[in-house]
Amino acid sequence: MLVEKNVPLQPYNTFGIAARAQTLVRVRAQADLSELMADPELGPAPKWVLGGGSNIVLTGDVRDVVLKMEIKGLRVLDETPRAWIVEAGAGEAWHDTVAWTLDQNLPGLENMALIPGTVGASPVQNIGAYGVELQDRFESLDAFDLLTGQTFTLNAAQCAFGYRDSVFKHRAPASPQNASLPLGLGLAGRAVITRVRLRLPKPWRPELGYLDLERRRVQAGIERPEARQIFDWVCDIRRSKLPDPAEVGNAGSFFKNPSVTPEQCADIIAREPRIVHYPMADGSIKLAAGWLIDACGWKGKSVGKAGVYDKQALVLVNRGHGADSVTGGEVMTLARAIQTSVYERFGIRLEPEPVVI
Repeated sequence: MLVEKNVPLQPYNTFGIAARAQTLVRVRAQADLSELMADPELGPAPKWVLGGGSNIVLTGDVRDVVLKMEIKGLRVLDETPRAWIVEAGAGEAWHDTVAWTLDQNLPGLENMALIPGTVGASPVQNIGAYGVELQDRFESLDAFDLLTGQTFTLNAAQCAFGYRDSVFKHRAPASPQNASLPLGLGLAGRAVITRVRLRLPKPWRPELGYLDLERRRVQAGIERPEARQIFDWVCDIRRSKLPDPAEVGNAGSFFKNPSVTPEQCADIIAREPRIVHYPMADGSIKLAAGWLIDACGWKGKSVGKAGVYDKQALVLVNRGHGADSVTGGEVMTLARAIQTSVYERFGIRLEPEPVVI
């Protein structure tokens, strides 16, 4: 277990916000977590888990003990007539894991290429893109319970996946009975994911339901593209729409796409015929949050050093640099102004995706 003090967090969040961790522990094996819990000073202290820092907004220095997840390892765990089972350490970069599976001739994750962050963070957010979500490729995960010091395994049902949601984003009610019952309860602030197992189905079939991918297929004149071709298309599309965090600080899509009833959607369409919307399997209608924000005139606008990306209104960006970086306060001021505009015009409340610390 490696413990560091007064650590700059600017390199560890993709927004590039300057902040510091009073104490940072680099977790490179599950044994580090057991050692941490046995430490008389660090064990009882509040803790915060940091993966790739791609879905957070830091509004100040972090007093909690920061657990920087750096557990590595990629392997094919099993193969059955119906699927390949791949296991990845929580500290592996998600995009690198997707590329690795394709290098092993194991398709199935290609639609989720270039999503920032780590494998360990992927179940928390139930990441997804271009018609595929993590829950569609999920087998199970291992986690460490910061309350009991025990390890446990969860399957997909126990993770309670939803749209950009899971059991790891909710806190269980305080109760003495909860101490020994981690399964099925809110696990925010309690569970540290250490390994994730992915289920890549056989036979593989391309997922081309999104218009951008179908356009690429038609342009290429390919009837049935291979997984590597879809991977390349997804990377090209994402790079054309989203800024590279290495060049322009950002946390990806800042707001969730809201869902409304068909009646609500019809009412909005009557006023805004061009609104981008998608019917969902449960009968609800999903609206494009980026379109709503753009319609309110926010694209390219700024509040302090926080700005709305000029190519995609769903992305908030850092217009500062280095020591003159955006602050978390500026980001949240801009976010709240956007929420107010969208609500006043459409009657819809946008919900942020990133975790605000």
